[in-house]
Amino acid sequence: MIKINVVAVGKVKEKYFKDGIDEYAKRIGRYADFSVTEIGEENYKDPTDGEIATIKEKEGEKILPHLNGYIIAMAIEGEKADSVKFAKKIKDLECKGVSKITFIIGGSYGLSDKVKKSADMLLSFSDLTFPHTLFRLITIEQIYRAFTIINGTKYHK
Repeated sequence: MIKINVVAVGKVKEKYFKDGIDEYAKRIGRYADFSVTEIGEENYKDPTDGEIATIKEKEGEKILPHLNGYIIAMAIEGEKADSVKFAKKIKDLECKGVSKITFIIGGSYGLSDKVKKSADMLLSFSDLTFPHTLFRLITIEQIYRAFTIINGTKYHK
């Protein structure tokens, strides 16, 4: 069974996001050994551009020790994929013998260049900007959807 880990910056405070994440994590458990690793978010009040760069670097240094397996960094400038293409990517990795995939979701200001360069792939689900806690839910739902596509279940329409 493939291992999937989502490394995400920040804690999910909203119960409705937590409930959704927990539900999809449970569903993924039928197909993969699934986990989420939360990384502490750097908090600055009204950061300057220079402080934003520092925030990304500090968060990046906390992310790097958790990277193993095939690394997919979620980044707006990444390769675009619809759900079917995303599922195909996961299936192709499994067929090539990849036993662990790590997804990285940055904080409010995104990912450091060092983290992006450490990734095997930069992936984007949209050109839209989402709150990072909502995007965590979206990513986990898409991972579940990918497994339903791979296994031919009726969830994906």
